[in-house]
Amino acid sequence: MFEKNNFKAYIESSKPKVVALMIFTSFIGMLLANPLALNFEVLIIGNLGIALMSLSAGSINQLLDQKIDSIMLRTKRRPLVMGVLAPKNVIIYAVVLALIGFLLLYFLINTLTAWLTFASLVGYAFIYTLYLKRRTPQNIVIGGAAGATPPLLGWTAMTGQVDSIAIILFLIIFFWTPPHFWALALYRKEEYFAAKIPMLPVTHGEQYTRVHITLYTFMLTIVSLMPFIIKFSSYFYLTGALLLNLFFLYYVLKMQYSKNNYLANKIFDYSIIYLSALFGFLLADRYLVLLLNF
Repeated sequence: MFEKNNFKAYIESSKPKVVALMIFTSFIGMLLANPLALNFEVLIIGNLGIALMSLSAGSINQLLDQKIDSIMLRTKRRPLVMGVLAPKNVIIYAVVLALIGFLLLYFLINTLTAWLTFASLVGYAFIYTLYLKRRTPQNIVIGGAAGATPPLLGWTAMTGQVDSIAIILFLIIFFWTPPHFWALALYRKEEYFAAKIPMLPVTHGEQYTRVHITLYTFMLTIVSLMPFIIKFSSYFYLTGALLLNLFFLYYVLKMQYSKNNYLANKIFDYSIIYLSALFGFLLADRYLVLLLNF
């Protein structure tokens, strides 16, 4: 049923780089939730369950986006587009991953995390991919809610509840998502136009998109400072967050006034570094404060 020599292709169809960043943030969500009394069973099984369902969502996304992916230069060499994998086998692969992931979370972690992860899968793989992506330039904003859940899922896996800091972690990724993807859309505008995807630069123009990238980056800056504002984090995190945001705003404002779309690609690349480093500072700060107060 499954192509024996195409294990790598199945993994590639699941968007492994995206999932790796998601699991990094869910892992940090778990560590932040209970840094002194880590439950390693929850840490391993929880992240495994979230990863499996995220991989499933990635495969469903690529399955439904085959036609679009065949048009865009960035995606035209994906396994399904190249004919390396059969669509029916990818369906089976995605269902099996989702089922195993859900059962692990439901029976070995907690029901809240299982259902929230399932909702994220449905939100990204179906609501975003099938409806929002093809019908509204606000697709990234609305659909971004599904992609913003990993740190919240990590938190609920460890605690069984949703707390204020978990919501802040969710909001950080929620406000990070539009500048990240709109920057890519600016750089790849012609490809999205050819694929008939109503991304913001296609429907409203480049300048309108630059303004919105700037607005969301300022909102991201404010939200990213919330852990310090609510006294969850110390000045160490504040310093790191301010530096990361200053660089982000520098690139965004430079693009705003230079109108150079090459900078959009740099913003896209930097945004990944930004998110990883921001969560890294958050975790390092948490353990530093605990160490100093020990």
